[in-house]
Amino acid sequence: MRALVFAGRNGKELLRDPLSPLLMIGLPLVLLFLLSAINDNVPNEAFAIGLFGPGIAVLSLSFITIFTGTLLAGDRRSSFLTRLRASPLTAADSIAGYTLPMTLIAVAQSAICLIAAFFVGLPVTANVLVALLVLVPVGVLFVGFGLLLGAVFTVEQVGGVGSILINAATLLSGTWFPLSLIGGTFETIANLLPFVHAVEATRLSVAGDFGAVVPHLLWCLGYALPVFAGAIALFRRQSQA
Repeated sequence: MRALVFAGRNGKELLRDPLSPLLMIGLPLVLLFLLSAINDNVPNEAFAIGLFGPGIAVLSLSFITIFTGTLLAGDRRSSFLTRLRASPLTAADSIAGYTLPMTLIAVAQSAICLIAAFFVGLPVTANVLVALLVLVPVGVLFVGFGLLLGAVFTVEQVGGVGSILINAATLLSGTWFPLSLIGGTFETIANLLPFVHAVEATRLSVAGDFGAVVPHLLWCLGYALPVFAGAIALFRRQSQA
């Protein structure tokens, strides 16, 4: 219950700035429709909606990293975190309070991106509902990255480091081009990170190849667990400082 009350406060804080949802949802949709139009005029297999649509859905979730980190870093800078230390909230409660509203926003983002993809050719099937479920833990992963950044960096630094993470997620996920085109060390590093696995899990879900989804999803969860553990540990240390 304590975490739910705190989650309500955090959701209001994020939505108080209208620029936040505009960037998190608007920019991915612009990219989706723009590249779909380009593909209509200059067909490219890499930009087929069944491949590119899921990639954009994952890309949209990466923006949550910056806004989650900014919110936490802002609370650290203000007197709010001092007051929070005097409350009965534990470190895990606090992290849950940040995670819940961000995850709900992530689900909404994913749904909007997938629905928008219907208008540019993505088949309307029940597979999309499975893809939406797959995107939930992916969204949680990006929220976790944001919490980790917010627990370590200042508000100003979160924006810069978060932008680097977004660019890395985009380039290393195979959204823009097949990683095999570069191959070598680049592809090896990309396959060790969770981003390509998040995109592949979503693509396979849309295609209906559910059995192949699980290994990719487990890879994402394998990153999410230590990321959240680190965020909780850092938050607890700061609360005791």
